[in-house]
Amino acid sequence: MPIKVYKPTTPARRRTSVLINKTLSKVRPKKSLTVIRKQRAGRNNQGRITVRHKGGGVKRFIRIIDFKRDKYDIPARVETVEYDPGRNANIALVVYADGERRYILAPDTLKVGDKIISSAGKIAVTPGNRSLLKSLPTGTVIYNIEMYPGRGGQIARSAGNGAIFMALADGKAQIKLPSGEIRIVSEKCSATVGAPSNPEFRNIRWGKAGRMRHKGIRPTVRGKVMNPVDHPHGGGEGSNPIGLKSPKTYKGKKAYGIKTRKKNNPSNKYIIKRRKSRQTAK
Repeated sequence: MPIKVYKPTTPARRRTSVLINKTLSKVRPKKSLTVIRKQRAGRNNQGRITVRHKGGGVKRFIRIIDFKRDKYDIPARVETVEYDPGRNANIALVVYADGERRYILAPDTLKVGDKIISSAGKIAVTPGNRSLLKSLPTGTVIYNIEMYPGRGGQIARSAGNGAIFMALADGKAQIKLPSGEIRIVSEKCSATVGAPSNPEFRNIRWGKAGRMRHKGIRPTVRGKVMNPVDHPHGGGEGSNPIGLKSPKTYKGKKAYGIKTRKKNNPSNKYIIKRRKSRQTAK
């Protein structure tokens, strides 16, 4: 999938790029598998802003994705490969042998007309097929991985982020996540072979603020240009330092390098190796 970089004919066009994917099907989404996305603008049911920098954006329809893939041993054919405005990976509309249609997360090499299948036993290790971890060979690249059996895929679902099935022992499977974390899940959890499609998504340069507003992302204002009543970094005449030993969030908590994970988190026992921090990676 090539990335088209625009010529700097205007300031907004400078360094702007878009992804050109000619393999996508030029069809409207399946109406029975879409619901309208409600505009919440980062607010909870009380109307309070709980997530900042959200609001606006274009009108979107959410595609109902089948993350469980629980129609076992029924072959399916890929009918279309489509763009989904709700995620950065592409999706595929598959039609099963009994006539039912569902949307699934499309792996990178999936094409229209391909045959895929889900099973609890052994399957061919080809992108798009889904099975239990205990039935897959070690070293397989997988995505849409369940954390608990029967709950549906929750891990490795974004564009290009495939995990690696490393080992199997004592009814537990070890998987290496895209972040570098090594985690344990049950061998009865299911996963799809391959990596999510659209890996070039991370190389897009959005170019202008307007494209971010179309996505529903509002501007981020620096704390040091606010008033003291609005942010701990605010206040002062002209351009001043923040006046603190370490930077803080707008709520007054320390930021950058502070661990926010609870020490006694129940899921700690499932993590063999923590992901590398950004500071260590540098």
